[in-house]
Amino acid sequence: MGDPKKSRRKWEGPGMPWISQSLRMEQELVGKFGLRNKRELWLARTIVTGFRHMARSLLALPPAERAMREKQLLTRLYRIGLLKSENATIDDVLGLREEDLLERRLQTVVFKKGLARTIYQARQLIVHGHIAVGGRKVTSPGYIVKKEEEDSIDFYPTSPFKTNPPTVSKGEVNVEQKGN
Repeated sequence: MGDPKKSRRKWEGPGMPWISQSLRMEQELVGKFGLRNKRELWLARTIVTGFRHMARSLLALPPAERAMREKQLLTRLYRIGLLKSENATIDDVLGLREEDLLERRLQTVVFKKGLARTIYQARQLIVHGHIAVGGRKVTSPGYIVKKEEEDSIDFYPTSPFKTNPPTVSKGEVNVEQKGN
């Protein structure tokens, strides 16, 4: 047991960090999903790698235990929203990518719902406490949104954006929001 104040890192960095193709791909994902740094990308990659590793380890189990654990894993990933249907298979789990998990982050969901003009504004609204999930304020942009919570994402009741939300239109900037 370690000291509770000294937590371990939850991500695994790249094995070969200076390959230009992987640097370019990482930079594109950081920009597309509005991540603060590559550590957030590596965290998503580590989580997805863990899910794929669980799926691979299920293949070595006896059939009775495998069926039970497979159902648990598939149900968990379906509730998170990483799997599209309840009838998914282990092959679908093995095909997961970090982009699938990044799509489920609160920051991305807020932007896709149209509550923010840009992915970066979505991050700012979350960090500053303007976004609520199920009526509860969430200030972590990396919060993984479950399927049942997706419809309950809205502005926090005391947020000024509740009455005057940022408008998203083709290239126009909301004049009232620009001054704030």
